[in-house]
Amino acid sequence: MADDNMSGLGWFLAGLGIGALVGVLYAPKSGRETREDLAAQARDAKEKANQYVDQGRDQINDYVDKGREYYDKGRTQWSQYVDKGKDFLAQQQDKVASAVDTGKQIYQEKVESQTY
Repeated sequence: MADDNMSGLGWFLAGLGIGALVGVLYAPKSGRETREDLAAQARDAKEKANQYVDQGRDQINDYVDKGREYYDKGRTQWSQYVDKGKDFLAQQQDKVASAVDTGKQIYQEKVESQTY
C-alpha cells in the first residue's frame, strides 16, 4: 500500500512538472516572466512534495505508535496468562500434596487399627 502511495505521488509530481512546462512554453510571455513562472511553479511543487513527505512521516509515526501499543497490549496479556498458569499449577500442586497427605494419614490409621 505504501508503494502505491509513493508511486501515485511520483506520477502526480511528474504530471505537475510536465503540465507546468507545457503551460509555460505555450504562454505568450517574455523570457524573464517565463523563468519567474518556472521558478514559482518549482517552489510550489517543492512545497507540495514537502507536504506529502510530512504527511507520510506523520502516518508512519502513527503506525509505529499503534504497533507499540499492540505489542505492549500483547505482552501484558501474555504476562497475565503466564501468571494465571503459574497460579493454577500452584493450586493443583497444593491439592495433590493435600491428597497425598490425606492418603498417608488414612493408610497410617488403617495400619494402626489392624495391629491392635
